[in-house]
Amino acid sequence: MDIRGKRILVIGGAGLIGSHVVEELLKEDVGEVIVYDNFSRGTHENLEQALKDPRCRIFEIGGDILQADILNDAVNGVDGVVHLAALWLLQCYEYPRAAFEVNVGGTFNVLEACVSRGVKTLVYSSSASVYGNAVEEPMTEQHPYNNWTFYGATKIAGEHMFRAYHRRYGLNGVILRYMNVYGPRQDYKGTYTAVIMKILDRIDKGLPPVVYGDGSQAYDFIYVGDTARANVCALKSDVSFGIYNVGRGIKTTIKELTELILKITGSDAAIQYEPGGQSFVTNRVGDPAAAERDLGFLWTVDLEDGLERLVEWRMAHIDKIEERREFHE
Repeated sequence: MDIRGKRILVIGGAGLIGSHVVEELLKEDVGEVIVYDNFSRGTHENLEQALKDPRCRIFEIGGDILQADILNDAVNGVDGVVHLAALWLLQCYEYPRAAFEVNVGGTFNVLEACVSRGVKTLVYSSSASVYGNAVEEPMTEQHPYNNWTFYGATKIAGEHMFRAYHRRYGLNGVILRYMNVYGPRQDYKGTYTAVIMKILDRIDKGLPPVVYGDGSQAYDFIYVGDTARANVCALKSDVSFGIYNVGRGIKTTIKELTELILKITGSDAAIQYEPGGQSFVTNRVGDPAAAERDLGFLWTVDLEDGLERLVEWRMAHIDKIEERREFHE
């Protein structure tokens, strides 16, 4: 879709990824970017810079995807929708009914609104959680579903509802399966990336960072700014329907991640290995080739550079970070 002069609705636009998507869209010649968010996880602070642009506004009436009539009103007159709203992995684990209502029922509401309002393109945020642990590496989009989490189940449901709506109603768009997204505005709720914030907390206190197990758990870390660009690439693509990984295709163990953070912060602390810890997946790296081929998306920020940017942002917002840290301790 040619997004020049177009109106784009970003559902979940105040969150980690969503706020960066808003900023990336504002780098384009769009007509308007509307944020639809209930602020259960996202924050107004995340949108502080974006809202300085007169083309950006928060939908005034509401921002909950369970409120179908309000959502339908928000979708009215927009050309493209980016749907990022969801309960996160641990919330789905603890509250599966709420996860079903929001991630499945809410996504159905988005699909229904897009069809009824004639939206040209929908970009749906799925997750590498649909894959579970890797059966083969790197994981292409044809990798079998090896998911055992309720969060992953809701994302699989969302993908297949979108697929069905494309076939029946002609709703075009792209599904993006994110690997492990990290970066500025990150909080403590990301199951696999919150470890970064917790390591930095320990270093702040002069304590050794804790790694559970032997640190061999390995993931594909992708910088949030690159993830946001992937959404814009998907929105601008001429793909009528497709599913794509968003990652770097580079495996990093938790041990390697911790050593890199120690290097960046200049800490000489030794890693403290402990048994236990909760991890739903221990091995996952995606193949990014299809997204590069079809969407023109290629990651640009390597892990060290991205972590340096996260550390810099964290130091500039340390007061807010400490408030959130106390809340989650």
